[in-house]
Amino acid sequence: MALHCACSSSYVAVLYTLAMFLVMGQAPVASSALLIGLRNHHNTLHKRPIFQANRSSCNMFMGTWVVDETYPMYQSSNCPVIDPEFNCQMFGRPDTEYQRYRWRPVNCELPSFDGLHFLMRMRGKTVMFVGDSLGRNQWESLICMISAASPQSPTQMIRGDPLSTFKFMDYELEVSFYRAPYLVDIDVVDGRRFLDLDDVSNNGNNWRNADVLMFNSGHWWIHKGGLQGWDYMKSDGSLYQDMDRLVAFERGMTTWARWVDSNIDRTKTSVFFQAISPTHYNPTEWNAGPASRNCYGETLPLGGEFYHGSYPDQMKVIQAVMGRMSSPPYLLDITALSELRKDGHPSIYSGDLSPGQRTNPGKSADCSHWCLPGLPDTWNQLFYTAMFF
Repeated sequence: MALHCACSSSYVAVLYTLAMFLVMGQAPVASSALLIGLRNHHNTLHKRPIFQANRSSCNMFMGTWVVDETYPMYQSSNCPVIDPEFNCQMFGRPDTEYQRYRWRPVNCELPSFDGLHFLMRMRGKTVMFVGDSLGRNQWESLICMISAASPQSPTQMIRGDPLSTFKFMDYELEVSFYRAPYLVDIDVVDGRRFLDLDDVSNNGNNWRNADVLMFNSGHWWIHKGGLQGWDYMKSDGSLYQDMDRLVAFERGMTTWARWVDSNIDRTKTSVFFQAISPTHYNPTEWNAGPASRNCYGETLPLGGEFYHGSYPDQMKVIQAVMGRMSSPPYLLDITALSELRKDGHPSIYSGDLSPGQRTNPGKSADCSHWCLPGLPDTWNQLFYTAMFF
């Protein structure tokens, strides 16, 4: 028999608060299969039904982008942590439509992000993003999303290198970013940088006590010239000026995976890995017109559910390495849905660019990172879903 309650809004609010206190001591533990076979679920506390599915399973990484006039989830002017290179509106982006797209999986609706729910569930805990600047992009997005739900709560930002931490003081919640674009260690000897493909312990000592870990890596492994982050590679006791980058990536990822298996207590810590974020430097990938040079001037997502784009070989390495782990992380597979968002990059609307660079988007446009508000907010909505539902 269905039970119905004609409750006042204040009574419902009290029940909701009590429910949050009952669950806030539970550490989120994600299952790798959790969101591939989701049961129908409905929760009236959310603006939209949670996983209102047409059938008993939902792959939340396959779907389409739809306009949602309630977006964005926050305003860039109200979030104090957005770095200049992600703050596209501050640096002159003329359009705002890219902020209003919501991800709709094929057979379900995602739960709305509830920042207060996040704060209550994660009271006294640490969430740490580990990786490159795409991880920093996502870290700043999550802080903005949580802050919008509790704008009067006292906070503290401690910026450093490699570790930066944002604290929600009333909730004793720390949301941190640890910069480690290769995950494995880089040793500096006499001014020379040695990328150690066999060791992650120096970095890893900083990750041990987090309650939730979100890793990412991939982009920096292919950089050369001035963007290359090392002078020599170390592997099996030998030094290399260079090697096949895909081989190096697999060796480094294997070292990281073994460290996670041996050092992270999965009954206490939830571990996620963010799939590779695509770039949009090559307009032939989306059949753009002859005048298009990169993501500059793109204001609309691609239609459809996916297209064949970047980094398939690296994603195969990630999947293979994780498949050999005794307890694989949850893979947040955002690559395909992000490939559709050619409109979401800073392009020339970045604080890092000089006026002269802005006049030459063919060479200067940033088609790797993402504007905030923007696509990383959806990554965090998926992250939130994986953690709690």
